[in-house]
Amino acid sequence: MEEVLLSVHVLAGIVFVGGSAVATSLFPRYAPLAAGPDGGSSPEVSGERNRAVALVLHRITRVYGILGIVVPVVGIALGIVQGRMGEVWITVSMVLTAVAGGLLALQIYPRQHDALTEPDDGARLRSLSMLAGVYNLLWAIVVVLMIVRPGA
Repeated sequence: MEEVLLSVHVLAGIVFVGGSAVATSLFPRYAPLAAGPDGGSSPEVSGERNRAVALVLHRITRVYGILGIVVPVVGIALGIVQGRMGEVWITVSMVLTAVAGGLLALQIYPRQHDALTEPDDGARLRSLSMLAGVYNLLWAIVVVLMIVRPGA
């Protein structure tokens, strides 16, 4: 049973968390910008902007974010089976996972939606890039904790 839980935990992390991490990182590159004073978007970024791609990335962020709930649920089940739930690195990983999930649900996804419905001059997209970086950093720390297991 432990091997099955570990396999599901790792595979779900790779597919769902990895997919949402990539989608959040790429979204600002493709999201539309508001029209410039001449009616067109700024020339330095107009070549990459593609609303259809941004919509797909927004959908991936939502769906993979929801499906990513499998990762902590199975991780908790695995921790219980292994009898490791009281270890500090598991608690820290759970807190960081909750912060990353909250960041995705409460900041990144809504801001992506806003960027699609009301494009601005790119300020929102710069903010989204930063939040995606924080989201990815949180997951990188969790992965390191899962590998190193401090105090284990």
